[in-house]
Formats: sequence, C-alpha cells, structure tokens
Amino acid sequence: MNLILLGPPGAGKGTQSRLVEEKFGLMQLSTGDMLRAAKTSGSDMGKLVAKVMEKGDLVTDEIVIALIAEQLESHPDSKGFIFDGFPRTLAQADSLANLFEKKNQRLDKVIEMRVEDEALIRRVTGRFNCTVCGEVYHKDSKPSKVKNVCDNCRAVDSFIQRSDDNEESFRTRLVNYYRDTSPLIGYYHAKGLLNSIDGLLDINKTQQNILEILGA
Repeated sequence: MNLILLGPPGAGKGTQSRLVEEKFGLMQLSTGDMLRAAKTSGSDMGKLVAKVMEKGDLVTDEIVIALIAEQLESHPDSKGFIFDGFPRTLAQADSLANLFEKKNQRLDKVIEMRVEDEALIRRVTGRFNCTVCGEVYHKDSKPSKVKNVCDNCRAVDSFIQRSDDNEESFRTRLVNYYRDTSPLIGYYHAKGLLNSIDGLLDINKTQQNILEILGA
C-alpha cells in the first residue's frame, strides 16, 4: 500500500504519517530525511546531493525522484510507502506516477488533511519541541506536565520554537502551499485517489478517520 498525505504546513501530516507507518508497517519517505541521509551516505548520489546543498542550490526534482527510486529498489519486501512532504508540485506528481509505473507499483490513496488558515496559524505559532528527543508540544493544547521539563525524556530547559513558526513566516509558507501544492488536490481527485478529512480534530480522532479510509 502506497499513500500520500496532503495538507498545508502544520496540518499534522508528520504525526499522522508516523502513526500510520507503525500501524501498517509502512516505510515513511520524507524528502528532508532522505536528503540528509543521502548527504552523509558517501554514495555517488549522496555526493551529488552534498555538492548541491553545500552550494546553497535547490535540490532538483530529478534528484529527489532518484532518491525515492533508490528506496523502492532497496526495500523490495516493504509493505508499502507513505509520502510526507512529497510531491509538492504537479510536475513532481507526474514524475512520481511515472516512477511507480516503471517499478510496477501504484499509488493507492491520497489523504488530504483540511485545516482552516487561522486555526493553523494558532496551532503553529503555539508549538514548540524538545531539542533532546524531538517531542512536540503546544502552549494551549499540549503543554508539558511540568513547566520546562519534557514529559518524554525528562530533559530540563530543552524546549525551542522553530524560527519560522511565527505568523509572518507561516503566512508566507501558506502562500507557497496554495500556489504550488494545493493544485494536487484537484489532480488526485480527477484520478479517483483523493480522500479528505478534517485535520483540526485531535490526533486520535484524525488517526481513526484515516484508518477508516484505509479500511482498518
């Protein structure tokens, strides 16, 4: 089973990807994770990625698709893949479809996580995470049980907020999403693959809705 989670930044795609990955034994493919792993791998592709990133250039779609192809080839017995943060554009969606065709694989479901803009801004500008273990918190909906102490790893004074988790930066990210990525909603709807859910629900309810779509 191969899945794509779609939605604006802050919709909760990463959290739900990890939950679905655990539930079904899928392999999560995050563009950022793949690029970081490739950069330090020492492979020919990794050296190319490192060179591009060190120059400050954007990694091309061709390189990302090549990295995805490597993952498909190196995990032939995988139960499937879940894509988080890719594709971001119509061109990337076409490239991914072509790759699946070449590898005799298919995309089974695309799940759109819908969240109203102002609610997203409140969600994103209030979140922070532990720099030691990565646990994510929110000042309103998920504060730590003890102030300045991580519930998960018990680290003290380890919390930090992403530099772009402010309203001005986030609105810019939203504009980029609506310009580049939201056209994928119509693209996958036309292919009969799109399923939409309310991304504002709590984590467990959102997961339940996703599992219902996946027939679990």
